Amino acid sequence: MNKNLISFSFSLFFAFCFLGAQEIIVEREITKNKKNEISIDPVKVDGVAGVVGSFVILDSDIDKQFAQLKASGVSTDDITRCQLFGKLLEDKLYVHHAIQDSIEVNDPEIRSYVDQQLEGFAEQIGSMEKLIKFYNKSSEQELRDEMYELNKNGQMASKMQQKVIEEIDVTPEEVRQFFNKIPKNERPFFGTELRVAQIVVVPKTSDKEIEKVIKRLNQFKSDVIDNGSSFTTKAVLYSEDPGSKRSGGKYTLNKKRPAMVKEFREVAFSLDEGEISEPFKTDFGYHIIFLEKIRGQEFDIRHILLRPKLTQDAIEEAKKRIEKIRKSIIDGSISFSDAALEVSDEDETKFDGGQLRNPETQDYNFELTKMDPELYAQIQNLKDNEISPIYQDQDRINQIKFKILTVTQRTDEHEADFAKDYLKIKELALQEKQLKTISSWQEEKIMDTYIKINGDLRDCQFNSNWFKIKN
Repeated sequence: MNKNLISFSFSLFFAFCFLGAQEIIVEREITKNKKNEISIDPVKVDGVAGVVGSFVILDSDIDKQFAQLKASGVSTDDITRCQLFGKLLEDKLYVHHAIQDSIEVNDPEIRSYVDQQLEGFAEQIGSMEKLIKFYNKSSEQELRDEMYELNKNGQMASKMQQKVIEEIDVTPEEVRQFFNKIPKNERPFFGTELRVAQIVVVPKTSDKEIEKVIKRLNQFKSDVIDNGSSFTTKAVLYSEDPGSKRSGGKYTLNKKRPAMVKEFREVAFSLDEGEISEPFKTDFGYHIIFLEKIRGQEFDIRHILLRPKLTQDAIEEAKKRIEKIRKSIIDGSISFSDAALEVSDEDETKFDGGQLRNPETQDYNFELTKMDPELYAQIQNLKDNEISPIYQDQDRINQIKFKILTVTQRTDEHEADFAKDYLKIKELALQEKQLKTISSWQEEKIMDTYIKINGDLRDCQFNSNWFKIKN
């Protein structure tokens, strides 16, 4: 299956007993001929492409797959209808057996994610009305419902697949055997890799600005309690949390599945229904939380986030501080790693000498061709141990931060070496073992599951045994 395939299907669910009796969904079209005589003709609206367990795949579902891929900017020139249909069959097989295995998903979490998706899509396309029109829906609720089903099925399929491979591991001996069976002329090449370190200096917020924010949050709280003002409206108007602002600051928290920082969870779970917290601090700023409803382990909350403003003096002071650090490193007065430990405001890197971790591999190596474009732009012209210029940056926590970077190690492109590249080879061996496990699981479940493929799609050549042909 092409790795670029993006699964974004809006699938419809029908009762299993309905499937055996009807393979084509039709409606009647009323027309008039030249003599003004009325005739009623059957019109094919949608065909059933296939059935997996209790799920129907319509011809239109395949069409929607193509439309979604094109809308996402993916070229479909080399993607066949059979390939997309095969992907839909796989998805439905996973979901069907996730239901059989009683795999559960967090409905409030999915609905919250759908809210964020729709807000993001609407912002990109211009408005919610344009989004509804783009997806040819009659209402926002119809689009929301289909997005919910899409995300729910996707999460169930993902959990089912994860369950199949969760206990799979490889031993050092299996890694060695995997590597040795690769012919020498077919061994993989690993691209140029860099190790990058950085020092970050963040402007300090003044006590005066912090007091302003706390005072304003207390005013919001008093206005809601004393004057009956709407907490939701205030969140929409004033909150600086882009992820929840449009939904009135709403999140659903689950005690068993932490999704927020510790300080936020502790305050939320300490409240009674209808209570508003005192202002409190997290790395993101200052908050107040309104606990709307408790449903077992689920807590429906709304919050307002305000971030203290940075003064120009604080910004200039931070810039001067990092300029001084950079000069001391270049002069040889202090090493980059010692300076990071001494002055960097980034806790994630300062204790490792400023070394950045690759979020995908969790080691210190970044393959040049896969490096984040922004990071690559900042270090592409650096020689080893050379110090970069000062860059101004920002993230979800810091409105402004200054940083300097250096390349601490460079490994040129090379053929895989068992000793030097053991972790990468181990990952390849694990992937192969996981794929074999998934393939075996699919083969077994296909034979145990009701599957039907209709029409021209029966001519497709699939990698999986969807026609249940016995060897």
